[in-house]
Amino acid sequence: MLDTNDFIIKICKTRYTHLCVVPCSFAKNVINSAINNIELIEYIPCASEAVACSIAAGIKMSGKKPLVIIQSSGLTNMGSCITSLLNPYEVRFPILVSWRSYNKGDSEIQHKHLATMLPDLINAYGYKYEILNKNDISIAVDQLDKCNSDNLICILEKQTFSKVELLQEHKLDLSLYISRITFLKKLNIKFNNQDILFIGTTGNLAREMYNFMPDTNNFYMAGNMGGALSLGLGAAKAGKKVIVCGGDAEFVMHMGGLTNVGRYAKQINLTYIVFDNESNKSTGGQNSYQNHLNYIGIAKNSNIENVFYVDDLKSFNLVLDKINTKTNFIHVKCSYDEQCERPPLKILKTNEFK
Repeated sequence: MLDTNDFIIKICKTRYTHLCVVPCSFAKNVINSAINNIELIEYIPCASEAVACSIAAGIKMSGKKPLVIIQSSGLTNMGSCITSLLNPYEVRFPILVSWRSYNKGDSEIQHKHLATMLPDLINAYGYKYEILNKNDISIAVDQLDKCNSDNLICILEKQTFSKVELLQEHKLDLSLYISRITFLKKLNIKFNNQDILFIGTTGNLAREMYNFMPDTNNFYMAGNMGGALSLGLGAAKAGKKVIVCGGDAEFVMHMGGLTNVGRYAKQINLTYIVFDNESNKSTGGQNSYQNHLNYIGIAKNSNIENVFYVDDLKSFNLVLDKINTKTNFIHVKCSYDEQCERPPLKILKTNEFK
């Protein structure tokens, strides 16, 4: 196992300047160390893997040294940027990809395909791969350095880096807000056994819906982060009444979904609830750094007229009584809870909405 703080110091000594990241639990300790050492390297959290790749390309083409960190499923999101920007313009920088495993019967079905096919995907992009050395920082950094000149992607295995906690100054204080589970319990009571399809985005939110919304008609999307709203739009266009439950990091990943919803806002019955806990809870609880966003303003400018802001249970109850049969947007400010158990495989494996 590599000492994470020493690793960050070492890459900074070799003049790496920026860390472009879509958070992954395998890399949470590297992320935490970079945030703790903001005077050494700039941490850039990115809305999607394609965004991370494009930002890094801009940094590299301007004479600096970026490092990109993503998870295996996100490498597919990055594919167009790699094949149509990096390759033809011969832009090279290290891309560190976590290799998520899958065991038969596991409920993390989003990782099943790339658990075995990740090397083939990398090869299809015109790259070779090396597994990042776990035992020697100098060797690991040398591997990253090769990525600056060769078509090479480094693979990050689980437990490569030692544990690093965020310094207190970088930890979120959400004590003013109530937990997301409290709001989910209210949804369960309000829409008990009604003809409404709930779609939960990947991560802790879907797990919490499984544990605390047993009386609603739920679909738990295990992967495809950022796609829950578009999935809901498809169901709504097919005639379903839909409530999509998403998060703040998920909100920005594929924001074009919101503009598509706005196009059909007067034709469909869809409510989008964004639970904003300001963090990437599933991947270590780091700040999502999105306080500059006006969620309500973005929804309005996407042609959604019925928009609401909620930060307590009383206002949430009032809003749920107000949402109409067209399209609604609810921005819920909340804190988060401890991680819940995942929905079992037999519940996840459905390809048809009730």
